Amino acid sequence: MPTEQEKMLAGELYAAFDSELLAARTRAKRLLHRLNVTEYLVTDAAREILAELIPHAGRNLWVEPPFHCDYGSHIRCGDNVYFNVNCVVLDAAPVTIGSNVLFGPGVQLYAATHPLDATVRRTLELARPICIGDDCWLGGGTIVCPGVSIGAGCVIGAGSVVTKDVPPYSLAMGNPARVIRSLGPASIEKGTSC
Repeated sequence: MPTEQEKMLAGELYAAFDSELLAARTRAKRLLHRLNVTEYLVTDAAREILAELIPHAGRNLWVEPPFHCDYGSHIRCGDNVYFNVNCVVLDAAPVTIGSNVLFGPGVQLYAATHPLDATVRRTLELARPICIGDDCWLGGGTIVCPGVSIGAGCVIGAGSVVTKDVPPYSLAMGNPARVIRSLGPASIEKGTSC
């Protein structure tokens, strides 16, 4: 029988108040408190906290406090990832971030969601993975909804709500975000894409 965490990560209905999941979220909140309150500046101690909170990150993960996530352990980052202030990552499902990705202030990545059926929603939750390819820039206040993939080389305009996949090398903006134009592959190596 799968655990609630296994169900959650598989995109199945799960009980969020399972003791194992509660303990994992509590662990993350304790680390976030240290990062956001005790350290607040990007120091060596803050980097140690981030390494414990987000163990699957490449080189040069930079997070400007305050920052929030549900677990941290379900976030996977490539190299050179930058989160500006007030970013939120609800990582109830895997959140995969490529290398050389920039997040403006207040960007929110929502892998967590809820069933549409009100009766089911009373006790069970859902989650869908999010993937952001290499060399993306998400402008301030962008919201990425559950199950969305943003291809490599994309720029998402500030304040956008991304409800559907965005193809690689696209400029997308609005609510809901729509592709405005192609950016064309730059002279960069193609890496992680979704």
